[in-house]
Amino acid sequence: MRATRTTQTSLFDPTLVDHPVADDLERVSVWLDAHPELVAAVADDLGATAGAARGRHGLSCETVLRCALLKHIRQETYRGLEFLLRDSLSAQRFARVDPVRLPGKSALQATVGAIRAASWERINRRLLEVARAAGIESGARVRVDSTVTRTHILAPADSRLLYDGVRVLTRLLGQARDAFGADVAAFRDHRRAAKRRALEIPRQRGGERRAVTYRKLLRIVARTRGYVAAALPKVAAASCGEPLWSAWREEVAACDALLARVVDQTRRRVFDGEIVPAREKVVSLFEPHTDIIVKGGRGTQYGHKVNLATGRSGLALDVVVEDGNPADNARCLPMLERHVAHYGAAPTHAAFDGGYATKQNLAAAKALGVEHAVFQKKRGLKAEDMTPSSWVHAQLKRFRAGIEAGISYLKRCFGLGCCNWRGLARFQAYVHSAVVAHNLIRMARLGPSPG
Repeated sequence: MRATRTTQTSLFDPTLVDHPVADDLERVSVWLDAHPELVAAVADDLGATAGAARGRHGLSCETVLRCALLKHIRQETYRGLEFLLRDSLSAQRFARVDPVRLPGKSALQATVGAIRAASWERINRRLLEVARAAGIESGARVRVDSTVTRTHILAPADSRLLYDGVRVLTRLLGQARDAFGADVAAFRDHRRAAKRRALEIPRQRGGERRAVTYRKLLRIVARTRGYVAAALPKVAAASCGEPLWSAWREEVAACDALLARVVDQTRRRVFDGEIVPAREKVVSLFEPHTDIIVKGGRGTQYGHKVNLATGRSGLALDVVVEDGNPADNARCLPMLERHVAHYGAAPTHAAFDGGYATKQNLAAAKALGVEHAVFQKKRGLKAEDMTPSSWVHAQLKRFRAGIEAGISYLKRCFGLGCCNWRGLARFQAYVHSAVVAHNLIRMARLGPSPG
């Protein structure tokens, strides 16, 4: 062991250690610098105007865009992104932030969340145009498959949803009582009783015993909704139209309307023995846009179905967040039509998962100009009808298998598996931003090294 001390590294040395992560960020940064038009795509969403020079200096549009990409690339929460910007020199250089005035979690959440899905889609289309001009991706070969991006909710149960409704409405009534007094918002707190009933129901055996407990829970819900109905006109009169209380009334009305739907579906299911259709169910009071997805032989998932198309380079050429749970075979032609709209021509080779296979879809693909359209499962189709070449048929089946790895990569490394952002609009923005981050990393690795 040496007795001498190791020379201390200067804190002011800006040299970055050669590392794959730092190299990826540097390549992406060079690509973004070469295409400043991407910043303009998010300027409207962030409210950038000519008068923005007045008042306190905030984050620039470029910094917000880079922070959004960094969040996906490094798979960080907003709190983790705040620490990363404070701790990492590579992150600071990539995000172009002032090391003296670094953004906090709330600022990052407000600005990154303001970028709309349409803006992310425009950025991705521009990226694919550059990839086509550079010869990285021509769009001549495409593979299509679907997956599910989950919303951040617990597995739904009517008993828990009823308790959630009591809990949220009671909290909102408490805010009004603290502000205006008990005369305006008079109520009793039934949250403990509602929670007790909600916890009893899953443990009880027999439909009759559960039905008795459900009736008790529904009576609690009805009393709480009665308090809300009595308080709403009094709060409206006491608040004198203040914006804060206008938003409060909207939140109360939205929660009460959802809770009314949960009460209805509970009565139909528990007392009437009716099977409530998935499209009519409420599975979350906090993410009411969530769809019930049953895909193949897998278990039920809660989120949104996503149709994805990728090319030979591995770039995601298109992504669509679907409404409801449409069958894959109903989305084959729309995905091809979107490809034609983006690239001006149909792909010469197209490979689809087995769920897209129908005779009508094969005929429609051929009519659009697809020379070789191969489905993973034949489902009554003949291989010679898909493509005259058995070698091409086998090649496209192997090519299609690559999208499974691409979807797994998007979920594991870019967060496509589960969205933590609130609301349908932000859910869509989350999915598209994850795809943009993925494509930028792919472009950085496929393109030349930064100079």
